Amino acid sequence: FERKRADKVKEREGGGGMERSCGRSESCGDTSDSFTGVFNKHDIDDETLLPLKEFYPYIRCALCTGFFIDATTITECLHTFCKSCIVKHFFYSNRCPSCDIVVHQTQPLYNIRPDRQLQDIVYKMVPTLEVAERKQMCAFYKERGLVVPKPVAVPAMLPTKLAKQKQKDLTAQSVFTIPPELDVSLMLEFVGAEEGIENYKPLERKYVRVSGEATIRHVVLFIQRKMELSPELQVDVVCGEHLLEQCQSLREVRNTMGENALQDGMLVLQFGLVLPAQ
Repeated sequence: FERKRADKVKEREGGGGMERSCGRSESCGDTSDSFTGVFNKHDIDDETLLPLKEFYPYIRCALCTGFFIDATTITECLHTFCKSCIVKHFFYSNRCPSCDIVVHQTQPLYNIRPDRQLQDIVYKMVPTLEVAERKQMCAFYKERGLVVPKPVAVPAMLPTKLAKQKQKDLTAQSVFTIPPELDVSLMLEFVGAEEGIENYKPLERKYVRVSGEATIRHVVLFIQRKMELSPELQVDVVCGEHLLEQCQSLREVRNTMGENALQDGMLVLQFGLVLPAQ
């Protein structure tokens, strides 16, 4: 043991110490092997191992608190969620669940993109996750008598020039342009139903983009269809404190009410369900 310590001190003082320690290998028996073992141990000690839970903020979804499945990122703020979680969230809101930024006035699903690189990292950090998710998905489809979708094949590598050209073509095709005739964005807020009115569905999607030529009657018909209302029920639509007539166009309402009727660039219309007058 004392001989090992002496050799170690000499090695620290200069390269000659290493030669002397190696030169004594025959007389020292297993000393050189033990010395190598000391170096390997130090190499391992230099690598810091962290528990998986320290990475939870980066690999878990803020909506379901589980590990990312089909990681999907919002392009406006770069927050990431499970694909199914963020799609369900956008049925009821157009804001990011983490930072509350407006993702898109009427179609937030246009501003999300799959993050395959992050998903690959999650699968490497949690090795059993991908297999377990695949089994659950297969069981889900088989229980319902549906065809199990095949895994997406990884595309072959293309030459740099061709890859850039293909990416450019895909980018040009993926740009979404809103038709100019759809110039009014609506936010429909349900304020309640008169006592005695029951059995109606909630309005799952309250953000709509329509033509300014559409009238309040079109809005009423849209609400009746989506909420599966009885034709006898009356739908009152209000903007600010003004009860709107069914013949008024949305462009007219927006111009008349001004900025006070807008929220994040959307025309806010409140509606309630009323029993027909006797």
